[in-house]
Amino acid sequence: MASVAAALRRLADEEDGLAAIVVGLPRRLDGRPTDQTAGAQAFAAALGRLLDRPIVFQDERLSSREAESRLAHGERDWRKRKARLDAAAAAVILQDYLDGRHERLRLARGAGGQRGEAEPPSARERGWGPASDEE
Repeated sequence: MASVAAALRRLADEEDGLAAIVVGLPRRLDGRPTDQTAGAQAFAAALGRLLDRPIVFQDERLSSREAESRLAHGERDWRKRKARLDAAAAAVILQDYLDGRHERLRLARGAGGQRGEAEPPSARERGWGPASDEE
C-alpha cells in the first residue's frame, strides 16, 4: 500500500497532476458484489486516508473481457496477452470512467440527446459478457 501511495503522490506532484484516483469496483453482471468487492473498497478507503485526492469507484464488469478482446487483435500468443491483461483491463476501466464523466458533463451543460459517435460505449453497454455471472 505504501508503495502505491508513494507512486500516486509522485504523479499528483507532476505538472498534469491527478484530479482523482479511479478504483475498479468488482461486481457480478447483475450488480451484486463479488468476493473481491470488499477488498477493493478497503483498498480505496486506505488510499483515501493516505492521499489528498478524491477516490472514485468505477464499475469494472466486463473490463477483462474487453481487454482480452482488444489484446487479441494485436497479439496471437495467449501467454503474451495474459501478461498484459491486468494493465489492459485497467485502461478499459479508466476509459469507461472518462467516457462516463464526459457524458455527465455534457448532460449537465444541457446538451441532452443521444450519445455522440465519438463517445464509445462502456464494455457493459456493448453487451459483451462472460458465460457466467462473474467477471
